[in-house]
Amino acid sequence: MTDTDTTIGSGAVRYVVDGAVATITMNRPDAANAQNTALIDDLDAAFDAAEADDDVRVVILAGAGKHFSAGHDLKAIVGDEGDEWTAMRETPEGKLRHERVMYFDRCVRIHDFPKPTIAAVQGSAIAAGLMLAAMCDLIVAADDAVFANPVLRMTGAGVEILVEPWELGARKAKEFLLCAENWDAPTAERLGLVNQVVPREQLAEAARAMADKIALVPPVTAQVVKRSINHMVELQGQKQSWEYHFMAHHWTHNTATALGALEERKGRSSMAEVFADRDRGDAPS
Repeated sequence: MTDTDTTIGSGAVRYVVDGAVATITMNRPDAANAQNTALIDDLDAAFDAAEADDDVRVVILAGAGKHFSAGHDLKAIVGDEGDEWTAMRETPEGKLRHERVMYFDRCVRIHDFPKPTIAAVQGSAIAAGLMLAAMCDLIVAADDAVFANPVLRMTGAGVEILVEPWELGARKAKEFLLCAENWDAPTAERLGLVNQVVPREQLAEAARAMADKIALVPPVTAQVVKRSINHMVELQGQKQSWEYHFMAHHWTHNTATALGALEERKGRSSMAEVFADRDRGDAPS
């Protein structure tokens, strides 16, 4: 096969096929690969391409630059992005539709993707960045990776898909979310969130080595075993739990507390500024 390096859609994602491995790279490094509409659309298109290519046996999901993904681009959440979804988010029904399609369904599609997937994570994997990585079958983390989901401090009920109880177990998930912990790569590996930790400069090589091992398995075998394991977890209630949380998440987002916090975030230079005020007790609760 001839190697290909393609820019997908708007250019927010790069798509490279090398032998049996497709690498999908989020390409907004200046924004820490925050997930705006263009990036999410391009990710979906890249997975379409990988699914349609019978020569592709494994997909690596990566992020360009210092960070894997800092989560959702808050401009889309507060309505500053100016795309077709902005007007839709003006009503609770519109917000539900937007987040169901763009944040919930698009992520579940990666979880259910027929071919094995590997997330190669460096730097920050925060909130929706962590959610996105957790949709992959395997995670290889650089030794500088940090995992966090501080959304409860933003008056939200986590992100759209509550992956933490399934990745960490109930008790550690409560600690992680309620205490807004930042866990480094060794801690994440110890708790079962990631499969392997490697030096930052070896991340791409390590993810590729894992992909090459998986590519030796006949595609039908890999796909059937992936489905069987996913089905086992679904029988334990994973999908029902995700659906419950998605609706609880939306109820929470339409409370006076959350709507007030949304207004507070407008005009702030960064979420770090919001968190600093909240930790000092300067922000309303």
